[in-house]
Amino acid sequence: MAKTTIPKTKKSTKRPARKNGAKVSATRNDDGSDKFDPVAAQAEYLKRKESQLESIKSTDADLLKEMLYQMVLGRVFEQKCAEVYRIGKIGGFCHLYIGQEAIAVGSQMALRETDYVITSYRDHVQAMVQGIEPEAVMAELYGKAGGNVGGKGGSMHMFSKEKNFFGGHGIVGGQIGIGTGMAYAQKYRGDDDVTLCFFGEAAVNQGIFHESLNMAQLWQIPCIYICENNRYGMGTSQSRAMSTRNIAKKAESYGVANEFVDGMDVMAVREATLRAIERGRKHSLPTLLEMRAYRFMGHSMSDPGKYRTTEEIKNFQTRDPIELFHESLAEAGIITEEEFEEIEARAKQKTQEAVEFSENSPLPDEAELFTGIYKD
Repeated sequence: MAKTTIPKTKKSTKRPARKNGAKVSATRNDDGSDKFDPVAAQAEYLKRKESQLESIKSTDADLLKEMLYQMVLGRVFEQKCAEVYRIGKIGGFCHLYIGQEAIAVGSQMALRETDYVITSYRDHVQAMVQGIEPEAVMAELYGKAGGNVGGKGGSMHMFSKEKNFFGGHGIVGGQIGIGTGMAYAQKYRGDDDVTLCFFGEAAVNQGIFHESLNMAQLWQIPCIYICENNRYGMGTSQSRAMSTRNIAKKAESYGVANEFVDGMDVMAVREATLRAIERGRKHSLPTLLEMRAYRFMGHSMSDPGKYRTTEEIKNFQTRDPIELFHESLAEAGIITEEEFEEIEARAKQKTQEAVEFSENSPLPDEAELFTGIYKD
């Protein structure tokens, strides 16, 4: 199996915490753009570490270890996906989540089992965090019958009604309206459940984003809109596509509660999500969370990523969310180096089992071709 490449921690650009829990950045301009300043980067790293350590103190140790395992599993799994894609085992589009693991783990592990999740096409890790087994996710990528939707969905369309994971959607922003409707259904039934609706920053330019936030506030529904801002819509920088790049503030046009969150800090993500969950459960109100992160790979496996410089990528790799969390847990005495190595070994073993399961799973039967299709 390929060696896991989790970069060793370097002093990196970390966003300090405000007392109210919101995140700001010494290298983040007022318009939402970024620049890299090594001196400010080190200062931010230390502040972010301090904030993360404070959050760790009030969180159950077993939960923290499971969060780290899920982040490492997501990284190892996606690295393996890249490997088997390159040798032709996986076809079609394949969008990897490497660098964004803190968002899925920090937000989804704050939920309870009856809550809903819906997302876009970068969905492998989110599906696994939601409880879909890695074997079923990998087999779906292989297009095999053992996949979580029988091999007919592929990379972009993971789904499990049993786990309340409602996709995996390939149309940019298409899931935002559906997520809004899911949260409306929760309120209509009188539940106190919430819906997490994930999307990328490029979807914010779609009309459905604005229509949904407007209706969510009018109807007062428990939808938590999570913008995974990884700075690039396919190959287009956010600075070239969005006139006002502070996405969280866009919610203010509709009276929706909002927060900017450091998406590279799993504890910051968790805390912001818990605040939004409380708002949704107690008051049936929506929230927009802008979680700014960085994808270390291209938009998809077919993207060579030539629009980004090597220096830019390396700068963000020094902020690796897994290394930050690993180092914080070690400093807090939650985990030893031996335990971390065991976590890595478990993640590699689980991923290898997923590959073997997929290799041995049969192709879907031809009789399944038209099953699951709506017919009037």
